[in-house]
Amino acid sequence: MNDADRDTLMRMTAFEHVQRLGEIHDHLTATELKPGFIFDGERIPLINPQRGIFKPQQMRFLLSIKTVFPKPGGKVWYDDQREVHRQIFEGDETIDYAFMGRDPDAADNRWLREAFENRIPIIYFLGIAPGCYQAVLPAFISGWDGRALKARVAFGAPDQETLAPPETALERPYALRAVQGGGVIAGLPSPKLAGV
Repeated sequence: MNDADRDTLMRMTAFEHVQRLGEIHDHLTATELKPGFIFDGERIPLINPQRGIFKPQQMRFLLSIKTVFPKPGGKVWYDDQREVHRQIFEGDETIDYAFMGRDPDAADNRWLREAFENRIPIIYFLGIAPGCYQAVLPAFISGWDGRALKARVAFGAPDQETLAPPETALERPYALRAVQGGGVIAGLPSPKLAGV
């Protein structure tokens, strides 16, 4: 099996695992996310508890990003923590996602760029309360801006045959409405990955 096929199978296993978690839990916490998922007898993490941008060492491309919901009175590290819910619920077709740090060439930010360039479907863990997340998938990096130090994230339609970024102005609002409704968003039980 080549690396691209292995990455695709690993990604689909992660998506299916997160979808199952969403069927059991109203929201996800570190308790549910920390164990990761099993692929080919090996435990693969879903997130890095300390960072928002995550690519497991076993995978070629980015797997997940997360936006933390700040604790009351806690420090807000990135602007997207303040803006993401407003962008979603005011109907923006894409949301902003802040780079890690100020270097666009840092590994985490390169992973965002690679996911954008290769149209890789990812999991977006949206903070809905301190320590609580809504898993949104498929999500896609739809833009990457090294000067502004941010990426744009678009949401895929939940009932597509393939996990592909929304291509038309009609598809983007449909996918966004699914995110506004809450819960895990996922494709069909065994969708094909586009661009992988």
